[in-house]
Amino acid sequence: MHIAPHDNKNQPIVDVNDAHVPLVYFNIVRLNAGAQFDYRVPGYETCIVPATGTVSVETGGDTFRDIGQRGADVWDGEPEGVYVPTDTGARITALRDTEVFIAGAQFAETMTPFAVRAGDLDVVQYGSDDTKTHRKIKHILGAAHHDRVGRLLVSELFTVGAGGWSGFPSHKHDTDRLPDETRHDECYNFRFKPDYGSGLQMLQRVDNEPGDAYHIVNGSTVLIDKGYHPCCVLPGYEMYYFTILGGQSQRSLKQYFQPTHAAQLHTIPGIMDMVAKFK
Repeated sequence: MHIAPHDNKNQPIVDVNDAHVPLVYFNIVRLNAGAQFDYRVPGYETCIVPATGTVSVETGGDTFRDIGQRGADVWDGEPEGVYVPTDTGARITALRDTEVFIAGAQFAETMTPFAVRAGDLDVVQYGSDDTKTHRKIKHILGAAHHDRVGRLLVSELFTVGAGGWSGFPSHKHDTDRLPDETRHDECYNFRFKPDYGSGLQMLQRVDNEPGDAYHIVNGSTVLIDKGYHPCCVLPGYEMYYFTILGGQSQRSLKQYFQPTHAAQLHTIPGIMDMVAKFK
């Protein structure tokens, strides 16, 4: 499902118990300097990540100051975030004009809040210019925080260079059938540089059968409930997407690669390092 860019007025873009992806939650909050935003999402753990600007976050009796050091866009600096436990209220205060992503996943237990600073990121770069798959992934809630989070995985993905493919070799994660695959609902929010760039999100439900394709633009949100889902950006543009994954039964993600293209796992440099970081 593609959700076109719109002014959501600080209301959830993907709310709790969504019909397509009930395991994840997504909101974009835009605040002027000095403004505040309070929220609490029953049944969902969340992570606050400034796309731009700087905020302080009060949650669970703690205050995390100066979160986010970016300037004009998501390419201007490193991401930072604050983990907010399930059923715990949070207050975001904008220290500068800010756009904030709030990512969430269903989880019944209440953990302990913590901040993720730029130095805490799990970063992996894989692919190559030759294979048109060169990209960098910055895991905000990744393997380094495996024991501190319930079912939520949060990452930022960047194409490296101008043009190319992400999410390839094509994979899916829509069925719990260990050890081959786990069910993880997924949500993307895309940005392009320059911002009039665009790309394509594919969704193939069955191997070797026709699927769907969505024209994605700056600010597009895409919901992945099932199927193989590679995406690409037009030549001459850079692409970013904020990624939320929520697991049904566990946090570690087990991707099932599309049989038709599975041989490509051995042609794309570093791809198994990428797979290992989604834990």
